[in-house]
Amino acid sequence: MTVATGDPADEAAALPGHPQDTYDPEADHECCERVVINISGLRFETQLKTLAQFPETLLGDPKKRMRYFDPLRNEYFFDRNRPSFDAILYYYQSGGRLRRPVNVPLDIFSEEIRFYELGEEAMEMFREDEGYIKEEERPLPENEFQRQVWLLFEYPESSGPARIIAIVSVMVILISIVSFCLETLPIFRDENEDMHGGGVTFHTYSNSTIGYQQSTSFTDPFFIVETLCIIWFSFEFLVRFFACPSKAGFFTNIMNIIDIVAIIPYFITLGTELAEKPEDAQQGQQAMSLAILRVIRLERRPLQSQESKQGRQHLNTSHDCTLGNNLVTGMTVQWTRASGPDNRQTPAVTTLHRMY
Repeated sequence: MTVATGDPADEAAALPGHPQDTYDPEADHECCERVVINISGLRFETQLKTLAQFPETLLGDPKKRMRYFDPLRNEYFFDRNRPSFDAILYYYQSGGRLRRPVNVPLDIFSEEIRFYELGEEAMEMFREDEGYIKEEERPLPENEFQRQVWLLFEYPESSGPARIIAIVSVMVILISIVSFCLETLPIFRDENEDMHGGGVTFHTYSNSTIGYQQSTSFTDPFFIVETLCIIWFSFEFLVRFFACPSKAGFFTNIMNIIDIVAIIPYFITLGTELAEKPEDAQQGQQAMSLAILRVIRLERRPLQSQESKQGRQHLNTSHDCTLGNNLVTGMTVQWTRASGPDNRQTPAVTTLHRMY
């Protein structure tokens, strides 16, 4: 008996020889086929189509996961961390959302991500979710020699010689700081009173940053030490400029600008001392002003170091920067006192001690 429904499609489907939609149970079975995953004795059950969403991963690739298949139990066995697999399986079920369980340490969960081959994108998502700062990808020089030199001077963690150069640079900076502070101590002063008459007392000091007579300036130990430090700073700057991947980008980097500002005042001070006459009363104040600018180089190495950007180095970096800022402030106060009517100076070491 034929039932008329009034629907042309149904009538056409009832005609002999007309193709009809057929149900394929095998295809539906493959789509919904379940798989058992045993994680150190804890069984998880999911569908193959869920794992197939990420075919590049360990569980998503049939060939990769086959070596973990146990034919006797008809399951995949992994001797891995059980609490972590809740998040790993949810990564497949949610279509790519990854969240570390609170009871799983960071290092263990990161190892599980690598083991299951979730990929770099999942690892970056995990790091970002945990608060890791993504490191910028910095270009390297194309020339092999320039690349090696650039890594040597710019990345202390790249090799052993690079660490040695970084240590030498830090030691030179420390020597410069110590010399800069010692030359303000009273024991190293050579005071000459009543130089210009009129009851006004002027002081000159035998060091490289405060005005003094040209006949003794170039033999002063502090001047020699400072000159050697500037030679190292200039050499390091020129080598890095030669090896940098982009000359235009080199001068837009704040670290390199600090290098320039830290080095140039030395040569300006040297030129001023050669040009000015010894009896010029303003020379000492000009030299002190430039000396204050030269203290900026104290900030260079803590800010430039790549390791100081990591979380474990933040405290040390903050302390170094605070020391540099306080030294700038102390020298400013000292210069202000030097230019006053009493012309009394307080050593930089004492000023720093009072600050702390």
